[in-house]
Amino acid sequence: MQRLHDDNQTNSSLSRRTFVQAMAGASVATLATPYIVTAKKTDSPLIVGTGEHQYEVNHHWAPLPSEFTWQTSHNVAVDRSENLYVIHQGLKDQPTHPSIFVFDSNGKYLRSFGQQFQGGGHGLEIREEGGEEFLYVAAYQEVKLIAKLTLTGETVWQQGPPMESGVYAADEKGPDRKVVRASDRFQPTNFAFLPNGEFYLADGYGSFYIHRYDKDGKWLSCFGGPSTPAKEDGKFNTPHGISIDNRGESPTILVVDRANARLQWFDLQEKHLRTQDGFLLPANADVYQDLLLIPDLQARVTLLDGKNQVVAQLGEDPAWRAKVLDGFKVRQQPDQWLDGKFVHPHDACFDAHGNIFLAEWVGTGRITKMRKVS
Repeated sequence: MQRLHDDNQTNSSLSRRTFVQAMAGASVATLATPYIVTAKKTDSPLIVGTGEHQYEVNHHWAPLPSEFTWQTSHNVAVDRSENLYVIHQGLKDQPTHPSIFVFDSNGKYLRSFGQQFQGGGHGLEIREEGGEEFLYVAAYQEVKLIAKLTLTGETVWQQGPPMESGVYAADEKGPDRKVVRASDRFQPTNFAFLPNGEFYLADGYGSFYIHRYDKDGKWLSCFGGPSTPAKEDGKFNTPHGISIDNRGESPTILVVDRANARLQWFDLQEKHLRTQDGFLLPANADVYQDLLLIPDLQARVTLLDGKNQVVAQLGEDPAWRAKVLDGFKVRQQPDQWLDGKFVHPHDACFDAHGNIFLAEWVGTGRITKMRKVS
C-alpha cells in the first residue's frame, strides 16, 4: 500500500523514500519527457489564473521574527478578524519553539504558541461555537493527538487515538509507543465540522478511517478504511484532507483521497455519492461561494466550479513540475524557486474576500497570499 508522508528532511530516510515513491508513481508520464525550465524570478507583481479567476501572488507575505524559523509549513486557517493561523511540523528536539504562528491581515506577526505540537504539527481549522472561535489541531508523528484550543493557545481539551473504534493497536496509547506508519496507528491529518457541532477527523497517515466525534470531542463512529489496488469507492489511500461541501442542495462530506489521486463525496449518513478523478496528489480542500479549492502536492492549485468542472489551475507548468519532482531537491533549495510557481502545495484556504492563502510542504516553509484581482 502506497503512502505519502509529510516530514522534515532531518527525519528518517523512510519518510523521504515513501514520499519519493508516491510522487514518482503518480508522475511517470510527466517525468518521462525532459523539460527545460526557462522562467525567471522577477520583482514585478505576478498574476496567475485566467478569466474570472486571477490572483496576484505574494510568496513573502508572512515573514517570521528572527527568533523563529519555519520547520516545514503544513496548514492554514483564517479567523473572522481576518488573522491567519499557520501550523508547521516543527522539530521534536526544539520543544520550546512554537508550532503555530498568527499574522494579521497585512501579514504582520502577532503571536505564537503550540510548543506541545513540535515534531507533529499538521492539521489546523477554526470553528465558531456560541459566538467564540476555537482552534482545532491534528498532530501526527511523535505527537499523535488532537486538541481544541482558544485562539490564544489555551488548551480546552486534547486526546489521543479513539481506542474504542477498534482499529488501533493495543499499545498505541501507551507511553512507550513508537512512531510506526502502519494501518493500526493513529496519524490524524485534518478536520471537518457539521452544523450541529459534531466533527469528522481524517486519519490520513494511519488507519485511513474517517472518525466522527460529538461537539465535546467524544468519539461516535467511523467509516472508510484502506482501499485495495482496485480503488473501490468508500475506501481510501491516504485520506489526507476532509471538508464539508455546502455548494449543493444538501451539505456533503468531501474526502481528499490523496494517494488515489481523487476526491470522494458522501452524504451526512456517510453513504458514498460520487468519485472524481483527474488529480495528481490532491492534499486538502476549501470552499468559497461556488468555488472548490484543491492544493495539489505536485506543484499546482486547482479551482473547480459549482459543477466540479476545473476553471483554473494556478501555477500549472509541466516543465516546472518535472524539475520539482526530479529527486525532490528543490523543496530544500529556495534559491531555485520561481515566482508564480509552486513547489508542494499542502493546504490552502480562502478568506472572506476570496483571496487564497497557501502553505507548502517545503523544508524552509512558505506561506503565499494570492490576492483576487478579477
